[in-house]
Amino acid sequence: MIDCTKWLCLLFCVLLLLKAEASYVPITFVQNAVTKGAVCLDGSAPAYHLDRGFGEGINNWLVQFEGGGWCNNVTTCLGRKNGRLGSSKKMAKQIAFSGILNNRRIFNPDFYNWNRVKVRYCDGSSFTGDKEEVNPTTQLHFRGARVFAAVMQDLLTKGMKNARNAIISGCSAGGLTSILHCDRFRALLPAGAKAKCLSDAGYFINTRDVSGTQHIEQFFSQIVATHGSAKNLPPSCTSRLSPGLCFFPQYLVSQIKTPIFFVNAAYDSWQIKNILAPGVADPEGHWHSCKLDINNCSPDQLELMQGFRTQFLRALTVLGNSPSKGMFIDSCYAHCQTEMQETWFRTDSPLLNKTTIAKAVADWFFERKSFRQIDCAYPCNPSCHNRVFEPQDQPEKNVTTKGTSDASSRNPNSWFPKLSNKGKWMELLCIKQWISGLLPTLFILRSGLVHGA
Repeated sequence: MIDCTKWLCLLFCVLLLLKAEASYVPITFVQNAVTKGAVCLDGSAPAYHLDRGFGEGINNWLVQFEGGGWCNNVTTCLGRKNGRLGSSKKMAKQIAFSGILNNRRIFNPDFYNWNRVKVRYCDGSSFTGDKEEVNPTTQLHFRGARVFAAVMQDLLTKGMKNARNAIISGCSAGGLTSILHCDRFRALLPAGAKAKCLSDAGYFINTRDVSGTQHIEQFFSQIVATHGSAKNLPPSCTSRLSPGLCFFPQYLVSQIKTPIFFVNAAYDSWQIKNILAPGVADPEGHWHSCKLDINNCSPDQLELMQGFRTQFLRALTVLGNSPSKGMFIDSCYAHCQTEMQETWFRTDSPLLNKTTIAKAVADWFFERKSFRQIDCAYPCNPSCHNRVFEPQDQPEKNVTTKGTSDASSRNPNSWFPKLSNKGKWMELLCIKQWISGLLPTLFILRSGLVHGA
């Protein structure tokens, strides 16, 4: 008979390993923001999660903005209003901090002891909207820019005003936030602080889809109009171009004064699915299987994706050659690589020039060395962690409700990075229990004594 206590011990050990891999951080609601009109789509208070720094990192701040697409009209914003991307009432009361937010040196060597903040996303405009009027029927509030200001003010009062080092970061729509608000963030901090920006998967490009239409340009223009974002976009761009174009990094990054680093896949999975081959451009679903797994793509589809990479790299040329603008552009089919442990810092993480994303970002920030690397074309990089999506992960016809900030929770491979000393001890204990419990069971199974399991 199988000793169930050993299997319970094994389960307990697995849970301990999961706990060792990430810390869980409670939510903070900025209640006083409501009186300023700085609210989510549904009128609820903005929120963030703060894990306090310690030791030498006590005066260093990393502020990361959550991703989660956008809403471009009243209908799509109503679709977000009653979920976590439109209401702080629907947000998880605690979330796991991993990757660049991890508080263990072995997982996050250079930023583990900083004050690490995850700002929740509930406005649908990358924190740029600001319309005073509220429709009495829909009760939608377009106040993203006010939310940004209120959260920053709250963090300043909690110690960020004394920052010595600071980074504004974000993934996807949050990565775009870190670009659009880069110089604004720098202006909030002490003159002597070292402040820089980091955009992960936020370099969205303006290009045609497979039907020949510039669907994404129209979509971004609708976001700006719906939310009243124009006045909160960088004036260096809006003084030259229509506001809708100023949602595209390629038209404004050359004017950003604050040092900024870009982490992006040249075959960004979100952009392939929603910019190159959105559902509206592929009504018969020829791209369905390809978008789920790049290994399913036909030669013709791969050729179009190589063309997308060419367009993406061309859009990067506006960055020039300044070492203050760093980049890690890999050839992976991926999206958001800094907040997932497996792609941020692990023994099998993606590499460029034998360097992980974590080391590249840290070397650039601390000015140990510059880092500006662009990968060779797919499929040349064996270190890539190419995303494989389940059919239910396919984007809706409208790209506005697609979340991006919970990628690591959907990917079990990200649950088991390298372990801390405490984690290694638990790992050894669990391995011992696993072997002592598993081998007798395998022997019984092999002998044919256990049936119908």
